[in-house]
Amino acid sequence: MDLPNYMSRIGKQAREAAKILGCTPTINKNNALEAIAQQIEQQHDSLIKANAKDIEAGKGLDAALLDRLALNDSRLTSMIEGLRQMMTLPDPIGEMTDLNYRPSGIQVGKMRVPLGVVGIIYESRPNVTADAAGLCLKSGNATILRGGSEAIHSNQAIARCIQAGLIAAGLPSTAVQVIETTDRAAVGELIRMSEYVDVIIPRGGKGLIERISQEARVPVIKHLDGICHVYIDDKADTEKAIAVAYNAKTQRYGTCNTMETLLVAEGIAALVLPTLAEKYHTAGVELRGCSATQALLPNLKKATEDDWKTEYLAPILSIKIVKDLEMAIAHINQYSSQHTDSIITEDWSRARQFLTQVDSSSVMVNTSTRFADGFEYGLGAEIGISTDKFHARGPVGLEGLTSQKYIVLGDGHIRQ
Repeated sequence: MDLPNYMSRIGKQAREAAKILGCTPTINKNNALEAIAQQIEQQHDSLIKANAKDIEAGKGLDAALLDRLALNDSRLTSMIEGLRQMMTLPDPIGEMTDLNYRPSGIQVGKMRVPLGVVGIIYESRPNVTADAAGLCLKSGNATILRGGSEAIHSNQAIARCIQAGLIAAGLPSTAVQVIETTDRAAVGELIRMSEYVDVIIPRGGKGLIERISQEARVPVIKHLDGICHVYIDDKADTEKAIAVAYNAKTQRYGTCNTMETLLVAEGIAALVLPTLAEKYHTAGVELRGCSATQALLPNLKKATEDDWKTEYLAPILSIKIVKDLEMAIAHINQYSSQHTDSIITEDWSRARQFLTQVDSSSVMVNTSTRFADGFEYGLGAEIGISTDKFHARGPVGLEGLTSQKYIVLGDGHIRQ
């Protein structure tokens, strides 16, 4: 394959498709989403078979990677539901806001517009192929998708469903293009195609995202890792604390919004940690603790400085007993990846302090960090979670895939 020419052709086709999508009526975009959902339903068995090839080829990969790679009935259903939920969301494109009259008589406001062409680079999770395609489509963007080589059969099978759905709805099949080659050089080409691509969104391991951030000539929306915390305050309800801390770690291990460090106020540690430790042990979670935690739970492995900096993506949890809220906030702001952090407390003033002083893209009160995703936030399936502060922060849904331009309305006004 002549890779530079192949990627250039992909880019040109995406740019042309973006011109069409940017002015496509909402009903047409929704028809395409429904057609893609129907294709996924109809091709259920072939998608499972294609994924089985990837799972077989991936034997030897770590458990977290295999978990993200797997497609099953539940995940296919979630993909379909995600596409149909996007249909119900308001179309942001063309929305006019902040219209105000100026002393000159002109009216100045803003209109929401697509970004144009979105390049998405991701590892393992084949569901991203459908989620990303749907979000870009609804927000009027063309997209170029480059999945990991470990999911090539799954991604190409989903791509065929997307292509068929676009054609059935009368939209250009090049509105969503999934790169066919597993050649890693395709990533290097994609992130340098500034004439065709308006933004790159990487989803994957820290190494991948660091490389893209350093080498890209196109703006990048990213997060490097998800070192998420739950802090149990000494004013917490113990039942809530135990339920939330257990769910935040064990509901699913291989996701960026899974809790990796549990912080517990010293005044409540003896009430919640023994019960939590027993539940974690039953679930097969390895616990690592500070010296105070080890004194309370003697069988724990010692937590090191590296543990506070680690996104395990595995059944491993670090626990630290802290003096108070201030120490918890200080620990989080030192070690957090600014993804998602939660406090469990019945004291609203402390909750407000936590919300104000923790500098993360999602900050929560009395709830599991596992809620930090676009579907649960009502944004539809997200394209990713950004820990940047520009241009989008937190789950990047429809609005995060748009920009705004100023519009000026007049009636023959001239400047004096």
